[in-house]
Amino acid sequence: MKNLKFSWEVRSELQLRGDNGDESLRLSAVDIERGRLFFASSANFIYTTQLATPQTEGAWNKSSLAASTQLDLEAGDFITCLDYLMEKEALIIGTSKGHLLLNSVDDDATEIVGQVEGGVACISPSPDGDLLAMITGFGQILVMNVDWDLLYEMPLDDLPDGVDVHGSTFSNDCFYEASISWRGDGKYFASLSKVHDSFPLHKKLKVWERDSGVLHSDSDPKPFMGSVIDWNQIGTKIATVYDKREDKKCPYIVLYEKNGLERSSFSINEGINVTLEFLKFNCNSDLLAAVVRGETVDTLKIWHFSNNHWYLKQEIRYSKEDRIKFMWDLTNPLKFICWTLDGRIITCKFVWVTAVIGNSIAFVIDGSRILVTPLSLSLMPPPMYFLDLEFPNAVRDVSFCPKTSQNCLAASLSDGSLCIVELPLLDQWDELEGQTFRVEASYSGKNIGPLLHLAWLDSHVLLGVSCFGSGHCNFSKRNSLDGDVRPGYYLLEIETRCSEDLIPSSVTCSGWQSETLHQIYLEEVVVGIVSNSPTRCSAFVQFEGGKTFEYTSKLGLNRGVSLQRCDEMNFLSSCPWMDIAPVGGYTRDKPLLLGLDDNGRLHLEGRILCNNCSSFSFYSNSGDKMITHVVIVTKQDLLFIVDVGDIVHGELEKKYENFLPIVAKNRKGENESIFINIWEKGSQIVGVLHGDESAVILQTPRGNLECVYPRKLVLVSIINALANRRFKDALQMVRRHRIDFNIIVDHCGWQAFIGSAADFVQQADNLSYVTEFVCAIKCEDVMETLYKNYASLSCIKGDKVVRYGEPKSTDSDNKVSSVLMAIRNALEAQIEENPARELCILTTLAKSSPPALEEALRRIKVIREMELSAATDPKRLTYPSSEESLKHLLWLSDSEAVFEAALGLYDLNLAAIVALNSQKDPKEFLPLLQELERMPQLLMQFNIDLKLQRYESALRHIVSAGDPYDEDFMNLMRKVPELYPLGLQLVSHPHKRQRILEAWGDHLNATECFEDAATTYLCCSCLEKALKAYRACGNWTGLLTVAGLMKLVKDDLLQLARELSEELQALGKPRDAAKILLEYCGDVPNGISLLVDARSWEEALRIAFLHRRDDLVRVVKDASLECASTLIGEYNEGVEKVGKYLTRYLAVRQRRLLLAATIKSDEISGGHLNDETASQASSNFSGMSAYTTGSRKGSSASTSVSTSTKGRGRQRNRGKIRAGSPDEEMALVEHLKGMSLAEGAKCELKSLLICLVMLGEEDTARKLQRTAEKFQLSQIASVKLADDSMSVDSIDEHAFNLDSYIQNVRKQLHNSAAFSWQSKILG
Repeated sequence: MKNLKFSWEVRSELQLRGDNGDESLRLSAVDIERGRLFFASSANFIYTTQLATPQTEGAWNKSSLAASTQLDLEAGDFITCLDYLMEKEALIIGTSKGHLLLNSVDDDATEIVGQVEGGVACISPSPDGDLLAMITGFGQILVMNVDWDLLYEMPLDDLPDGVDVHGSTFSNDCFYEASISWRGDGKYFASLSKVHDSFPLHKKLKVWERDSGVLHSDSDPKPFMGSVIDWNQIGTKIATVYDKREDKKCPYIVLYEKNGLERSSFSINEGINVTLEFLKFNCNSDLLAAVVRGETVDTLKIWHFSNNHWYLKQEIRYSKEDRIKFMWDLTNPLKFICWTLDGRIITCKFVWVTAVIGNSIAFVIDGSRILVTPLSLSLMPPPMYFLDLEFPNAVRDVSFCPKTSQNCLAASLSDGSLCIVELPLLDQWDELEGQTFRVEASYSGKNIGPLLHLAWLDSHVLLGVSCFGSGHCNFSKRNSLDGDVRPGYYLLEIETRCSEDLIPSSVTCSGWQSETLHQIYLEEVVVGIVSNSPTRCSAFVQFEGGKTFEYTSKLGLNRGVSLQRCDEMNFLSSCPWMDIAPVGGYTRDKPLLLGLDDNGRLHLEGRILCNNCSSFSFYSNSGDKMITHVVIVTKQDLLFIVDVGDIVHGELEKKYENFLPIVAKNRKGENESIFINIWEKGSQIVGVLHGDESAVILQTPRGNLECVYPRKLVLVSIINALANRRFKDALQMVRRHRIDFNIIVDHCGWQAFIGSAADFVQQADNLSYVTEFVCAIKCEDVMETLYKNYASLSCIKGDKVVRYGEPKSTDSDNKVSSVLMAIRNALEAQIEENPARELCILTTLAKSSPPALEEALRRIKVIREMELSAATDPKRLTYPSSEESLKHLLWLSDSEAVFEAALGLYDLNLAAIVALNSQKDPKEFLPLLQELERMPQLLMQFNIDLKLQRYESALRHIVSAGDPYDEDFMNLMRKVPELYPLGLQLVSHPHKRQRILEAWGDHLNATECFEDAATTYLCCSCLEKALKAYRACGNWTGLLTVAGLMKLVKDDLLQLARELSEELQALGKPRDAAKILLEYCGDVPNGISLLVDARSWEEALRIAFLHRRDDLVRVVKDASLECASTLIGEYNEGVEKVGKYLTRYLAVRQRRLLLAATIKSDEISGGHLNDETASQASSNFSGMSAYTTGSRKGSSASTSVSTSTKGRGRQRNRGKIRAGSPDEEMALVEHLKGMSLAEGAKCELKSLLICLVMLGEEDTARKLQRTAEKFQLSQIASVKLADDSMSVDSIDEHAFNLDSYIQNVRKQLHNSAAFSWQSKILG
């Protein structure tokens, strides 16, 4: 579903050197490597010229510099064949008298390499250049190698026996009747041979083997026209021509297979007397071109094969006297070169463009027909179509302008005429299906030639490019634009109008007139034109090289320059595919102008958006037709949906990884919303369906159409419908595309949806859809989970725009119940009472969280009572039967849960009905119901509550049952301890309250909640149990207080105090143990010893001086000196460890950064990780391990002190660091942070320093303070250095230096709270 669009054309002219003035070009050859063209003329001249390009020649080059060489041939001898041998870099030339000449182009030397009897009629080198096949004037096929050795020879025709092949003479026109075509791989070649015993004279297609010259296959005798034959490059088809004059028909192009069997054929749709010459496939074998010689004009036709149909995609007319010939470019399948007898050379370039334009309407060109298919109404591939437009001549270019009331189509025909068709709106096309409309050419009064690059400026103004002054564009040289104008390209502005009355619902294809309003001569080649917004009456014109101009119509608001440069919108190179995207809401005045070049680069405003794009299109879900997304297909067959906002804000690299296939596929596991894998290679975008359709139409290489619905576009359409409160459309899209129904609720938060629940129910207008929606509601926020990766999903609520990613309510527990309650209220308010409504309401109750089964059963119970009542109530008809309602509820819910809910209503009859309808065995439920029925009411309710684990209700019922059930009351609280507070509220009798409190205390004591247990025991005066509880939790103050309440004797109290002191020592609380010994036992020596163990140096010294014990003062002094010595050693060792850990961290960090840079560069280049680079990085930064150095052992005293103290010294590192592990880097940082001084260590250090000064050890205190300060500065500086290095991409040894960081930390933090333990006098 594509058209072959004219892209650009460059023309030049050879200055022929013949003396007699009637010299003409006959033969051509090409050197594709060096871009040279060779021509042989009737005067035996060889002309050499360069291939013309828009960059070198411009739009119109009147003359071309060409080297010429005249061959010195015998009188009457002339050139009959010409080809270029790439291996020898020379021309091989055959003459009518049989000379084989090798002409070296560079040094202009010619040598005779062979002589052939009868003359040379045809020379055809094999595709690999190793062999030469030629046909002689005597009808012999000769095959020789490049050394001019004859390999084999065989006759071309099937001659009768006894006929001398050397008896015939050579004719001057013989070279027109002989040709050879090789298969692309060079294994076979084909020729046409005469069948001499047939009348009229028929021919056979013969296929020969390369290696031996044996006839591989031949066809039946057929009326082949001339010697026209060509074998496509892929080797599947051999194209020939049938002469159908005897059948009164025009020629047919026939396709043969290698085995000589006819495969297919098609008519060229011309007159009977035309002849067809130069039938050639392009290098891709997808286009077939031929020159058709007519009575008045010569026509170059180009066909394309798709879906088993040959489409005439282009028809170019030339004047009869030009005798046009052509050749395809050997490397570019869409480029060919034409030349005329008088030396004019035309280089043409085509591009494939999608036939889907406008409102997703396909206009497929097929000769003089346009096959029209609105894809939004009918998705059918060509050659099928919805309606057919027939034109007087072949169509070359089309342009479509969708309007609000009518749709206009402009078509430029090969004869230079312009046709206009006005089509109705799409919703009025139903009656047009299958019809054929004949379109008349518009009347203009003058022939302006075929218009190319058509574009609508307005609904009645066209812009196009016309050329004047050559047989190509103006086959009638007598016509002109405005009198005498110079030849070249002109940009024309044409106004169209219709003289007939327009009927809105019909097709208007006649009565049109056109008038040229304005024309501009163009110096450069036009690559493309795209219309700007119809309201601006302007268009963007792209010239060769990507230069962009804006053309503004004189009818528009701009009265200034018509063609104005737009340098800010230039492309970096020529982009044959160009389209414009009007955008809104991004603070932009100009639209987005995107272009795609031949190398797959997608351009925008001087930058590259994508380097591997194969096709692109636009999508809009906006009511004002503003483009919201760009659809891109890459060469790796990946489909990307790109937000326009991402393009405007420059976030493509961040979100789409520059569309690189390796990076995108690596990310697919974590984010499947980035792209879609296209299942068939080579598929192209042909169009999109805008709005709620949200579809992308792809065409595969086989020709069939595939319609895909990208999840991102579907979600955007749903959100857009919800934002505009089109709930019915959104619901239909959700069901059609199997989207989670929760998006309707979560797109703006469920609180916002609750306010719209009534509109949702009213618009849905289908209770089945509402029921389906209700069943799908869940607590999960799908915008944060399932559709989290689909960016730019937005919702509009009033004047506020809420976009994905902004905080919304996180209270998901109430979501289901609140939403379903809103739906239920809306059903009751908006929908009339009917059975379906009641079932939908039951669904909302069953699907609530938690399910409101009891309320649902109450509604069913009401229906049951209405059925059992004798009176006839008309309201009964608005409800379903109780049995249907109950079965519906059981289908939605767990049957056991419904049975328990029926029991919870204390309605045994209802419970029995539920059990029967849920297919339960009567043996399971009948005994239970019978037993409950025999119980008193309160006892029955108590047992039901126990079964349903409704313990609070059970407790209330058993209390109401009276004193006989006190034991059941207590047992229930012991079973469910959470009921103790409620039990105290329900009971007022003091004795019962004491029992409850004691039982509660026993429970707390059993669960090791000793503090709460002791308090509870005190409330009920159980002092012994309270004493044991305090002792179990280690609360010695509370224990001794309770001992006082119990009035223990002195000896028992002293014994208890010593036992407590020993227990506290065992628990690692020497300070508390010392306090008990000093206050309750009067044991000063042991108390001071415990204070020393607790490192309470000042307190120990105070107690020693209090009791005037010099010996105890000496003990404190010795212990403090030993502790200071140990700490100095530990801090010095800590400084060393900090340095080693930091060095190791920097080495690991540097290696990780190097590997990350290598991986990133390899991913971009599409390669793999360089193992050699990784190995080199590993060896350069291996370093010395920081984990093998052992710690120095301290003294026994310091060891005992450290083990008996909690939170002392440096914080311990958690976990083990493994060298070379993935988490080694972070583990090193955490270890450095864990080496910091704890708050307890700082307090103990400060106390030790004061104690040393008091004892006269000022030097020791100063040394300890300086060592500790050095360690703390090193630790803080190393952590800061490590944190700073995490945010950089490279490690600078001079910038990340520990000594400089230590100096900075000393300046910044020396007087902070972190160093408050220091003494200024010791600094």
